[in-house]
Amino acid sequence: MRDLTTLPKTHLHLHFTGSMRPTTLAELAEDAGIRLPPALLDGQALRVPASERGWFRFQRLYDAARAVVRTEYAMRRIVREAAEDDAAEGSRRLEIQVDPTSYAPHVGGLTPALEIVLDEARAASRDTGVEVGVVVAASRTRHPLDARTLARLAVRHRDDGVIGFGLSNDERRGDTSEFAAAFSIARRAGLASLPHGGELLGPDHIRDVLAHLGPTRLGHGVRLAEDLPLLAKVNEAGIALELAPASNVALGVYPTAADVPLRTLYEAGAQIALSADDPLLFVSRLTDQYRIAREDHDMDDAELAELARSSVRASLAEESSKRRWLAEIDDWLAGPPPS
Repeated sequence: MRDLTTLPKTHLHLHFTGSMRPTTLAELAEDAGIRLPPALLDGQALRVPASERGWFRFQRLYDAARAVVRTEYAMRRIVREAAEDDAAEGSRRLEIQVDPTSYAPHVGGLTPALEIVLDEARAASRDTGVEVGVVVAASRTRHPLDARTLARLAVRHRDDGVIGFGLSNDERRGDTSEFAAAFSIARRAGLASLPHGGELLGPDHIRDVLAHLGPTRLGHGVRLAEDLPLLAKVNEAGIALELAPASNVALGVYPTAADVPLRTLYEAGAQIALSADDPLLFVSRLTDQYRIAREDHDMDDAELAELARSSVRASLAEESSKRRWLAEIDDWLAGPPPS
């Protein structure tokens, strides 16, 4: 079997705080004098039920990790290390999601918070060879007017590295239709529409997302396996799925990685981009998702290469970059596997 860390791929669903290395989290917490919950430092993957109680535990830990990010240095370090980690895993492009709202009070406002991320993304792209694009993401737990503010901020920085606009947090919160105006602002300016949908909730919620937010890609979308006719419409529309198998297990959507319907979606023609989502909490990085495909879904190297190609096609990279990476995937597959 060929080395999955050398398989060229892209990483399209990674959250800013959730990308942190555990060692970085511990160091930033010590610098800030913050005592972290033991569950963030024990090296064990989060496992919660797919319920509001389970989500509350996940969110509590995520908020505790986010609370240590209080300086420009911390924000730059997170972006830089995310790019370095992707480079070590064969990733050619990282599209990282950030909601600058939580970091704004520490660095002078929403605009400085986003500009710090964008500036370091450019520097990290240059130094690591991994293209880093930034997705500005609103939260379902905040008022839809906040989402409009973030959409306008994203549009103002479209030429600085913002590539899309997202919507994250608990799918069960908020009314999807009320976020339509924010996504309309982003789409009219040429930004990709990248909302979460179809992990904690099923096909009916995906229909709402499709109707109101006009997604370019779906964050997760794994529950489309429950409605293959709807999946066919998604495929026909060219909407890719940012699948994160480790996240699905950690958040209780499926009991084991083998239960994630990856092969069902793959064989139904879904355009899939395997992603890590929040490796800090799920203790599972990008290459681990391909390892799940290999070990839990019996995918051979040709199928794994096709998943990597799918991630490249679903990315928002320039066509010239995509052609180069697709050729590199072909070279990986053409090479002899280890003896």
